[in-house]
Amino acid sequence: LAHHTVNGCNLKPGDLLGSGTQSGPLPEQAGSLLELTSAGKRPIALAGGETRTFLEDGDRVILRGWCERPGYARIGFGEAVGTVLTA
Repeated sequence: LAHHTVNGCNLKPGDLLGSGTQSGPLPEQAGSLLELTSAGKRPIALAGGETRTFLEDGDRVILRGWCERPGYARIGFGEAVGTVLTA
């Protein structure tokens, strides 16, 4: 967040920001919508039968993050939830 603001990015309360994507080398290990859709070239199927290549107005995004390791407690930050508003 700090590196965005020091460079003049006009972040405001409510802006959706997801960083630190951890991806793997295989397609099923993609860590972002951009990777999952091959930069918008390959739609992904949603549970309700719709497809997406990019987020659309009204889409609700839930970010969850945690770390875990055998023998240690799982730690995380809970959920960050946002809805894409019409521009």
